[in-house]
Amino acid sequence: MNELSSSIQLECNHRLEVLYNKHHKWLGAVAFNISHNQETTEELVSELYLYLAEKCNTKLFYLDSFNLQYCRQFILSRFINGIKRDNKKKRLSDDYDEIDTEYDYDRDEKIDKAYNEVREELHHMKNRKGFASAMIYEHYWFSDKTLDEVSKDIRISKSTVFLAVKKVKKHLKQNIQNPFNND
Repeated sequence: MNELSSSIQLECNHRLEVLYNKHHKWLGAVAFNISHNQETTEELVSELYLYLAEKCNTKLFYLDSFNLQYCRQFILSRFINGIKRDNKKKRLSDDYDEIDTEYDYDRDEKIDKAYNEVREELHHMKNRKGFASAMIYEHYWFSDKTLDEVSKDIRISKSTVFLAVKKVKKHLKQNIQNPFNND
């Protein structure tokens, strides 16, 4: 088995030499037409040679070299994958560590106060007639769940959850003054 793999590796190395000697300029032109950048062209062609040497797949052999259409497609797919990978990275701006505005402690206190008022009002609603709506709203508001997920958790219809949330929102708007209306 080892003898067979060494003979395949020798054949692969020979074909890589033929590919380089006969088609290196063509592979470079293909890569340059795709990338329009000489540095990227060299990287793409180098990645192709490395891949062919490491994998040494006999199905890619054609005549005395490798399948050139496969090589062209490999270069194209590597270039596209590189663009996708680069687009996923978020670049930081030069002024990422500069503070644009100072922290607004008053606004933070208003948020805490409003949050506590909503919690208190929901607690009072639970002791009155609309306790079911208050429970549903609390389940929705204090989680990251959507209305659909809440309805599935509680096993009630989506419209019932929607109406309950709407009812509590209306009640809260009437009974709690929004501290951010004048901001």
